[in-house]
Amino acid sequence: MSIRVGIVGISGFGGGEAMRLVAGHPSFELVYAAGEGSAGSRLIDRFPGVPAKLADVVIEKWDPSALPKLDVLFASLPTGASAEALARVPKDVKIVDIGGDHRYVEGWSYGLADVWPDEIKGKSRVANPGCFPAAVLTALAPLLAGKLIEPANIVIDAKTGISGAGRGGNDSRFGYAESNENLVPYGLLKHTHMPEMASTIERLGGGSAAGLVFTPHLVPMTRGVLATIYCRGRTTTEQCLDAARRFYAGRAFVRVTDTPPQTKWPTGSNLAFVSYAADPERNLVIAMGVVDNLGKGAAGQAVQNANLICGLPETAGLDGSPVWP
Repeated sequence: MSIRVGIVGISGFGGGEAMRLVAGHPSFELVYAAGEGSAGSRLIDRFPGVPAKLADVVIEKWDPSALPKLDVLFASLPTGASAEALARVPKDVKIVDIGGDHRYVEGWSYGLADVWPDEIKGKSRVANPGCFPAAVLTALAPLLAGKLIEPANIVIDAKTGISGAGRGGNDSRFGYAESNENLVPYGLLKHTHMPEMASTIERLGGGSAAGLVFTPHLVPMTRGVLATIYCRGRTTTEQCLDAARRFYAGRAFVRVTDTPPQTKWPTGSNLAFVSYAADPERNLVIAMGVVDNLGKGAAGQAVQNANLICGLPETAGLDGSPVWP
């Protein structure tokens, strides 16, 4: 079975990772590549290592009214750039929006694939979670669903690699000279991922997420997200680990570990690693989640969601091993 796939925003980091995964997918065929500044160039001009079968594919100017026949469209556009355009995509084209315009928007399913796969299957409009929520919510979901922690007053301290800023940003913070040997907090109290995390915490925990604090930090590495999350709950480390193992039993992409996870573990993969440490006497639970921000945090989860909406095995095209070291 050949499923005709298009990618808009293909020359960016997220779009390029989607291209890499689609190129190795047993059922997907890339038939449309689109962008803005890269329009007119071939894929091999942007990605010298692209598979030979895609080398001469020309990147077209993004125009939702001039799409070829497609089954699935991956949209990897900056937040604010996709809502109007994707509304003009024909209804028979399934869309996975890797950008941020459709998270918790009416008519779109929130694509937290390892937590709510049944809510994604067969849908035609799926909004991919952000990279930070992919790490944070995967770690918190078992604890919230099992009522082991309170949904209120959660504090999230997260670190991300520089590729999370995208390929085309002009902010000098993301250049080598300023990011090397540096650690930078940003987005204080108003990061764009706050609303989706709060909404999901409330949905999973059945209570208010009031008092949620989220502070991201830019660290001098290329890929990876590590979220260290401080919660209130009188439970033990082993109870947290057991809850996560039950919650994710049979799920291919979530690994529950006894030791704190590291950002290198999922590099180049769709894996998420979670772990916990708890002290019931202090009413304290520390949850940890690690993903590759371009894998589970973007293109990997997008392909997983596309598999679900197309009725394919979730692991199709995603069962390769991480890159190590």
